[in-house]
Amino acid sequence: MEIREFDVVNKTFFKDGFFLPEAKQSVDWLDENTLLIATDFGEGTLTTSGYARIAKLWTRGTDLSEAKTLFEGEKTDVLVAVGSYKTADRTYGVIIHRPSFFEGRSYILMDDELIRVDLPEDSSPALMDDRLIVRLRSSWEIDNATYPEGALISINIDRFLAGDRDFRIILEPGERSTVRGMTATRNALLVNLLDNVQTELRRYTYDNGEWNYDKIEAPEFGTVSFASTSHTTDRFFFVSTGYTHPTTLFIANEDGTTQKVQSTPEMFNAGGLVVAQREAISTDGIRIPYFIVHREDLVMDGTNPTLLYAYGGFEISVTPSYNSTVGAAWLEKGGVYVAANIRGGGEFGPEWHRSAQRENRQRAFDDFIAVAGDLIEREITSPNRLGIQGGSNGGLLVGAAFTQRPNLFGAVVCAVPLLDMRRYHTLLAGASWMAEYGNPDDPDDWAFIKEYSPYQNIRENQPYPRVLFTTTTRDDRVHPGHARKMAAKMEDMGYPVFYFENTEGGHGAGVTNEQRALMSAITYTYLWNELTQQYDEASLD
Repeated sequence: MEIREFDVVNKTFFKDGFFLPEAKQSVDWLDENTLLIATDFGEGTLTTSGYARIAKLWTRGTDLSEAKTLFEGEKTDVLVAVGSYKTADRTYGVIIHRPSFFEGRSYILMDDELIRVDLPEDSSPALMDDRLIVRLRSSWEIDNATYPEGALISINIDRFLAGDRDFRIILEPGERSTVRGMTATRNALLVNLLDNVQTELRRYTYDNGEWNYDKIEAPEFGTVSFASTSHTTDRFFFVSTGYTHPTTLFIANEDGTTQKVQSTPEMFNAGGLVVAQREAISTDGIRIPYFIVHREDLVMDGTNPTLLYAYGGFEISVTPSYNSTVGAAWLEKGGVYVAANIRGGGEFGPEWHRSAQRENRQRAFDDFIAVAGDLIEREITSPNRLGIQGGSNGGLLVGAAFTQRPNLFGAVVCAVPLLDMRRYHTLLAGASWMAEYGNPDDPDDWAFIKEYSPYQNIRENQPYPRVLFTTTTRDDRVHPGHARKMAAKMEDMGYPVFYFENTEGGHGAGVTNEQRALMSAITYTYLWNELTQQYDEASLD
């Protein structure tokens, strides 16, 4: 992205304002005349993953070449980034050093000195006024105390920097809950809690050495997230979205009341649709929840065109959201939509993610296949009427699913996918994902990666569905070569496939509304045709 300084009063770009050319970069204000920057400073300043490895301090009126170097990472690191912590009294500059995808080291800039925030490298720190807030991804034992995995803990920042480690526990999630996000207002810590894949907003305050909270009223059966907060007030904005209700902005007042501010327009007819949450049992007995959206009068006879989506990686949770394309192109036509919360995501905390990491990756695929089987067992759908969809890591998911169970699906949308896992780490940002998948150059890692890598597991004479592969020529995260090679290999083996490559855009469906509309039209036309015509053709036999 390109960075330019914008005048929000006059609605114009500053003629001689801060400017950074296009790059993968991070920028934040230290004050109105000083920026923290981590960008491409020229040859040798990027990591092997293609991200910045150097952070600098840039003063207004000076040339970028004069910016002061604050920190340099190694070329083999994932990245170096910058940020800030803002309190009512001051702004702290922050430098984040990530040796690997799930490990980070934070440094606070204080009086021109970088001070290491000495915390577990897989934790996430933040500041609320004078208190350091830490979310733990693994249990932490220090000074004869043990703080549990997933907990939020706090301590006075000055005491912490002086060596004190006597933390207070703010929140300890249960077995089926996790902290989804946190932010701060002037006097409160706001926590977004995910409980059985349903979000809950809590407002915590610190008084007399104890943390207490109240719940913020919000719509049920949706996903709630923070929109805007300020370190000068305790009022804040949040948004709610769900499968059948559009994104809505609310304001939470200091007295605990909430008010609806504005909503995006309804883009499809949600009348008569119902949302339910169910569970499937995976191969090792673990309960896998999933959301299902369908018409209230759905007949359970196995004939319903059904679209199953999941992601299952990088501790990213799949939660309810308003998708106008799914609504208009699928649900309005009578299709069933399903979103699965498989392992590898973050729905139940760090362990839910770790349980499908590296050598345990097959568990994510098993969970996905288990949900598919549950839909068929309940006679919601049948194999020739069941379609699956996934993008990026989700493209790897559906690629592994159809190569392992080719007769279980009638259609596959494999978007901007990872497929050749033997070479993924040599392409674009691939090196940054080795903490998730493993290193194919390590024989021990390749031993488990090769068992599921879709490109290496395509076989002759299999009942594969006609797959739709989509990618983007200018994708700067997952190389389009993955989709190109997979489609070519299947065609060489005599399998019919569909392939679409958008020449513009990055790691997504396009740049303009026209491009995104075309991609959606291709995707949902393919799905509907494959899942209805296959069934009709089979019924003629």
